[in-house]
Amino acid sequence: MSDFKSLEKYGWEEFFRKDFEQYSKNNYTAGRVAIENKSNFNLYTVHGELTGEISGRFHYNAKATSDYPAVGDWVVIRIIPGESKAIIEHVLRRKNKFSRKAAGDTTDEQIIAANADLIFIVTSLNQDINLRRIERYLTLASENNAVPVLILSKSDVCENEEEKISEVSSIAAGIDIHSISAKENIGIEELKKYFSDNRTVAVVGSSGVGKSTLINCLTGSDEMEVSEIGLYKDKGRHTTSHRELLLIEGGGLIIDTPGMREIQLWEGNEGMGETFADVEEISVMCRFTDCRHDTEPGCAIKKAIEEGILTEERFNNYVKLQKEVRYFEIKQDKRAQIEEKKKWKKLRK
Repeated sequence: MSDFKSLEKYGWEEFFRKDFEQYSKNNYTAGRVAIENKSNFNLYTVHGELTGEISGRFHYNAKATSDYPAVGDWVVIRIIPGESKAIIEHVLRRKNKFSRKAAGDTTDEQIIAANADLIFIVTSLNQDINLRRIERYLTLASENNAVPVLILSKSDVCENEEEKISEVSSIAAGIDIHSISAKENIGIEELKKYFSDNRTVAVVGSSGVGKSTLINCLTGSDEMEVSEIGLYKDKGRHTTSHRELLLIEGGGLIIDTPGMREIQLWEGNEGMGETFADVEEISVMCRFTDCRHDTEPGCAIKKAIEEGILTEERFNNYVKLQKEVRYFEIKQDKRAQIEEKKKWKKLRK
């Protein structure tokens, strides 16, 4: 296993080594997915960067989109001699994932990034701060055991910076918040601490909030194309069209992701408890344990809203996200039941 030492700069650690042991006797090696294309993948390996393709057996055994490799995944590969190519046989167990419901009507999970230790949630200070959207991101990060860090970008064009930081702080107790300007190189150096020990950071946020500029600063390159939000129109356009894992100067890795217009929760019970801890603590004090926070007497939530301890908008978003999580839990249960029936039909045949 000594040849795997060179993979540490790509985030290889004991967690993945243990899972790989079962494959080590078959002349397999490991690689990390850097780019996910439609028909192939770019991989970081002990043999350098290779192009990877899914094996026929993998295709046959995969039951859902989420079974396939995502950017950040560690995969078991078979090297094709004499070529810069490899066949992907398995995906190693994920330490965590940042996922959402795929856009559209289907009940599919879309993995935005795999094995990310931290999530940089980027929002721009030169547009209205969408607290409800940030709550969604925080819920997704917490649910998937990734540490969220809030990055407030473009501080150089914000006239009420402290006011906006205060707004964000009101819904993000205990979360690190950084106000930066990638253009003026303000606050960038402070972010480098998050990449120590070859940790992986995924960057998420809407289009045009400065993700690509931030990544260019951290990687020391101009690899990511930049698209600005208009100072007056406050509208950004998509620049990054795919997910990509990049190396950071001085160690660590960063996953760039496309701007997300739609962020539907795929799962979130635990994440809800983390993000809305204040709401759940208040609701425990209601007179009735089954209080619906509507017309019941002794409702602690209603009292907190009246006294200005809790905003009605935050509580309404909590209720909305709870319904969303429950809805997709039911749909996933039904889907699992259908898959189970299909499996037994095949066995009977």
